[in-house]
Parts: sequence; structure tokens; C-alpha cells
Amino acid sequence: MPLHWKLVIDCTDAPALADFWAAALEYEVEDPSPLIGQLLAAGRLGEEAVVEHHGRRTFRGYAGIRHPEDPFDATSGVGGGRRLLFQEVPESKSAKNRLHLDVHGEPGGLDKLVARLESLGATRVREVDQGPAGHWWLMRDPEGNEFCAV
Repeated sequence: MPLHWKLVIDCTDAPALADFWAAALEYEVEDPSPLIGQLLAAGRLGEEAVVEHHGRRTFRGYAGIRHPEDPFDATSGVGGGRRLLFQEVPESKSAKNRLHLDVHGEPGGLDKLVARLESLGATRVREVDQGPAGHWWLMRDPEGNEFCAV
């Protein structure tokens, strides 16, 4: 059985970066508002631990996205498969990523993919064309994390 996983990404604005990556990957932003409501009602969570984003309650400093076809827990909103978790940290990004995502588009659709990612807030860094070995764009998400559009 394949293992479930999540990739945790440090950031300065978890809900905003989750929105970008959900749109970029065509994933769904996780909705923990039912769980938050239960925890608040039971007195197990204080209002200071919660923020509102796009009309939904979420945990302050965290936001997750999940593959739309993977199972998820309806109460917590947490995906049981491929997911990304964004967590806010006090320090800013200071060096090149040691891990990055490659976002693959349709065959022959690199220009369309790059334009769509730019419309979401990504920026182009440099084009790499190695002929038969591959052609891609190195890009940055809205917080400067590098990724490749292939």
C-alpha cells in the first residue's frame, strides 16, 4: 500500500500561498472549519488560534491543500493522500530551495502553462532548453520559492 505524505513548506502567509498552489496544481484548499468549530465550542481552542480566510475559519499560521481525488476527513478537512501544508515561520527565505516541485503541463503546452502560472502570481526566472533532454522554465511562487514549469 502506498504511504500517505505531505510536503511542508515554510512561508510568511500560509493561506495566501495555499491559494496560489491550490490554483497552480488544481488541488483543493483544505477546510478545517468544522473541526475548529468543535474545538472552540469545547473550549479546547482559543479564538487567538484562529483566523478567517475567504469566509472560512482556519488555524492561524497554517493552511493545507490536497489532491481532489484523494480521501479526506470531512471533520478536519485533512487529506489522506497527496497534500501540501504551509506553515508560517518568522524568518524569510534566504537561499535556494533544496527541494522543489515540477509542475507539468500538457505536451506542447509550456507557454500556456507558464502564462497561467504567471496569472496566478508566479514569476519567470529563466528558461532552460536542453533539446531532447528537456525544456522548462525556472519560476518563483509569490513568496520566492523556486519551482519548474515543464
